[in-house]
This record gives sequence, structure tokens and C-alpha cells, in this order.
Amino acid sequence: MTRKMTLIALGLAAVFALNGYVSAAQNNEGDDTMKEEQLVLTQEWDKTFPKSDKVDHRKVTFHNRYGITLAADLYKPKNAEGKLPAIAVCGPFGAVKEQCSGLYAQTMAERGFLTIAFDPSFTGESGGAVRDTADPAINSEDFSAAVDYLSCRDDVDPEKISIIGICGWGGFALNAAAMDTRIKATVASTMYDMTRVSAKGYNDSVDEDARYAIKEQLSNARTADYQSGQYAKPQPGADTGAEEDLPQFVKDYMAYYTPGGRAYHRRAVNFSRNWVNTSSWNLINMPILRYSKEIRSAVLVIHGEKAHSCYFSRDAFREMTTGEGEKWAANKELFIIPGAVHTDLYDNLEVIPFDKIEQFIRQAIGG
Repeated sequence: MTRKMTLIALGLAAVFALNGYVSAAQNNEGDDTMKEEQLVLTQEWDKTFPKSDKVDHRKVTFHNRYGITLAADLYKPKNAEGKLPAIAVCGPFGAVKEQCSGLYAQTMAERGFLTIAFDPSFTGESGGAVRDTADPAINSEDFSAAVDYLSCRDDVDPEKISIIGICGWGGFALNAAAMDTRIKATVASTMYDMTRVSAKGYNDSVDEDARYAIKEQLSNARTADYQSGQYAKPQPGADTGAEEDLPQFVKDYMAYYTPGGRAYHRRAVNFSRNWVNTSSWNLINMPILRYSKEIRSAVLVIHGEKAHSCYFSRDAFREMTTGEGEKWAANKELFIIPGAVHTDLYDNLEVIPFDKIEQFIRQAIGG
């Protein structure tokens, strides 16, 4: 550490120490003990995919740094012994662990990993209020909280922990990897950058004036919420227009999420419960991939060639491997699947490249 870095570190330590002294003086009854809220978890198998006979499954809970208790499904290879490599899986944005993150987790457990698929803060069976809302900092933290939990299990090798983020959680996974050096490999599958699409729309079609109008609407919505004493949201199943007029990718989402769709789940936010109206507040103002160029650990970015969202992955990979990111580019890979659309990577076992994912992660963690 250089003398300048040492001085900065000492300065920050002094600030935090002073803050702690003042806080203690103001409140001598402060409690920093980590506690978990008691969650009511469904015990029956209610996944949208068949249960494997090759793995053991059970529900677990853990907490993040904000005191929110998260619910997860843990999958472990049958008759496994010793310390296993582990993977935490989450996504898509607005989905629950009973959908494709669970499918990914169970499949990777069949391949010898201890895995967890977890519900993000404020959604599914996880804790946190207000329900059905999102925050880029807290949702990135959820991945690191999963790493906390896995690192402290007796049956996990803490030096061999990876994460998989799907859709919007691909972006949060990259954000977590940019901060958390315990993450040895990251897979971002059919990735969305939720902060970019919230601020700029699809294909960056929203300009500054349009964005300001969105901010005005959100600001007014905050006032209305506070006055009413509750957080407003669209009604479940709000009309999206005549189906024949919808873009194909929206039809693909509906075929996956909606009642009668192949992966409908009552706890999922998408097309079932709906996000609160102000959920995009922080997403608009906090770009999560600002430091992705500094990720030193291995990253595999997977996307379908025909996906409307493919540009997110192409741009994220370019950011990680060119310019300032070039020095860490050797262990980064972009894997484009010919002909595949966005939701093919949710549950199409003929498209999701599990062989590639396993190979990449094992190479990154050393077996």
C-alpha cells in the first residue's frame, strides 16, 4: 500500500471511528447483533420444473447487510461428501426462485455443485418492506449476502464460490462481482442492465427531456404515496394492449409468466403482482456497471443472438475488456447462442449451455 493510500485509509477509519463514538454517545442501547426475521416458507415442491432425483433439496434462510432475511432453495448432490464448490443463483428481474433460477441451481447441483437459488429482497418468500420493489444497491448486496452464507457452511469450499445472474440479475451479478473479491466466477445469462433500461429505455431511446418527465411522474407519485399512506402499484394483470400489437419479446414474456403460461407462479412480480409505481426511482439514478471494468475475476456473458436485449451483454462485455478493462480481459468471455431469443435462456434445456457454464466455472475455480 502506498503512503497516499495509507493516509486515505487512516482518514476513512478516523471518520468511521468518530461516527461510532458519536452514535454510541447518543444511544448507549444500540444493538449490532445480526438477527433474522422468521419467514413463513412453503415446504411442498411448488417449482415450475420437475424435481430431480439426483440432488437433495431443502429451504434455507440467510440475511443481508441491511438486516433483510432472504429465502432460498438449497440443492446438493446426493451422497456428496467434503467441501463442495458452490453457486448462488438469482433472476430474472421480477421472477422467483421457483422459476428459472431454481432450474439453473438444480441443474448445476446435478453437476456436482452445492447451489442456492434465492428470492431477492422485497420479493417472493424473502423479507423486506415495501413488497414488490427493487433497489440496485440492496439487490446487488443480496448476491454478497448469499456469498456470506455459503462461505460459512461446513460443506462449502469458500475459495470456490461463484454466482449466476439471469436477466436483470445478470447486471446485479456484475455489480456484485465488481465489489466482492470472494466471487471467483460470474455468469450473466440473457442479461439486462436494469439501471440503463430504466434511465434510457430500450436501445437508449429515452433522451434527457423524456427522462426528466419520468422523474417528475415518480416525484409526484412519491407525494401521492405518502399522502395516502400506501405504495401504489398497477393492478395485477394490468392491460398491456392488444396482444397482436405487442412486440414479440413481450409475447415471449407473457408465454412464460402469465397465468396459463409455462412458468406462471403466484409469488412472481411479473404479470402477477406488479412492481410498486416508484420501483424505478433508484434504478434511474444509479448506473450499476460503472466499475465493471475493474472486475478481476472470471466472467462469462451469455446471450441469444436474436434477443431484443442482446445489446446489453455485448456492451457490458466490451466495457469489461477494452480501454481500462483490457488488463483484466483474459478471463472474460462472451458466448452468443445462434438463433436464441431472450426467454430461451430461461428454461429451454436445448438452448441453455450448461456444459459451457460448468466448464467455465470449473476452470475459473480450479476444478
